[in-house]
Amino acid sequence: MYASMWAWRILGIFAFALGAIGVVLPVMPTTIFWIVAAFAFVRSDPRWAAWIYARPGIGPHIQTFVETGRIGMRSKAAALAGMALAAAGTVFLFWNHPWPMAGSLGFLAIGAAFVISRKAPLAAAPQPLQETEIEKQGE
Repeated sequence: MYASMWAWRILGIFAFALGAIGVVLPVMPTTIFWIVAAFAFVRSDPRWAAWIYARPGIGPHIQTFVETGRIGMRSKAAALAGMALAAAGTVFLFWNHPWPMAGSLGFLAIGAAFVISRKAPLAAAPQPLQETEIEKQGE
């Protein structure tokens, strides 16, 4: 048990580092590596996963995916647009090399199918009104 916890933690640190490189290097993805890191940290040290979830902008989306497996429509559109751009770059770079091009396009197609297959997050349930809000509505 102890060894597996450390294996998950090491995987999480490695994935997080790769994602951090992606923040600076535009050709490296960030989100997918931070999703892997969050999955690993949930199994080794949930405080580290909570730190990723607390990152503004990207954290709540990662938390939703890790906990429910759902992807928002805007996130899906961004992911598919990025994959389409990568596919265009692959065709441009490997036009005369059919096997690398086919392999790369195949992996992109698998990734696109996975993203498309994810459901959108559920809408948040309406919160009941507090007593002060009810009093203000009565005025």
